Amino acid sequence: MSAARTRRTHSAPPGSRPAPPARAGFREALAFEWIKFRSVRSTVRTALAAAALPPVGAVFVAATGSLQDDDTVLGGSLTLSVVGQMLAAVLGALLITGEYAHGTLRTTLAAVPRRATVLAAKATLLAALLWALALASCSVAYLVGDALLPDGERPQGEPLPALFGIAASFAVAGLLGLAAGTLVRHSAGAVTTVVGLLLLPSLFGPLFGGAERWIAGISPTAALEKLTQTSDASADAVGSLGPWPSLALVTACTATLLGAASMTLRRRDV
Repeated sequence: MSAARTRRTHSAPPGSRPAPPARAGFREALAFEWIKFRSVRSTVRTALAAAALPPVGAVFVAATGSLQDDDTVLGGSLTLSVVGQMLAAVLGALLITGEYAHGTLRTTLAAVPRRATVLAAKATLLAALLWALALASCSVAYLVGDALLPDGERPQGEPLPALFGIAASFAVAGLLGLAAGTLVRHSAGAVTTVVGLLLLPSLFGPLFGGAERWIAGISPTAALEKLTQTSDASADAVGSLGPWPSLALVTACTATLLGAASMTLRRRDV
């Protein structure tokens, strides 16, 4: 049999269409998101700022002696973790609103047509990064505070397993920002929305009577303050749920909002 006849035998049947190229999956989308994340200065700087604040706050509190009498070493050392958590939420919003603003989301969706996969990749990268950064940062802040504050003047608190929950609250705040950014699409509006979601529940919780423990405890900030065991985490301010139930409640609400954002992203024109 000739070579030409052999090539015809193993070639595609006449009139058939070539197989379409394989779609990029979750792993490829995650790699794309990591490249985009480290290529944008604003996201990198916001992440570094969120990680730097807790240790800086521990040094400041120890130097000024500005702790309350009933505060713990853990709570005092993590005074600025609340601000760091807000930056984590801002980072989550910027992760997608920046793509809306510059039109790069269209390119992303051309490479990964499944929009739910794109959002899942963003959420996975954001949550893992914030959890790791927050765990390292808050652990360092506690060790710095413990070293600088006078021995025996105040209780230590219980850093373990609280530090793991504190890091998780940063990740949840970031995902809340991602959901808000997906729904609002504009950076300024998304940042305003997510800061309101962090702060307003504790302000309006007392207006809801018996539901105060749920309303005031629905914010990642409430869960964070309970986990840091700060003296500011009173039932009137952050609800009467325990720290871990509060974190579970916040995580469930954030997951619900992120699901709504995923549905909106699939149905809406970019």
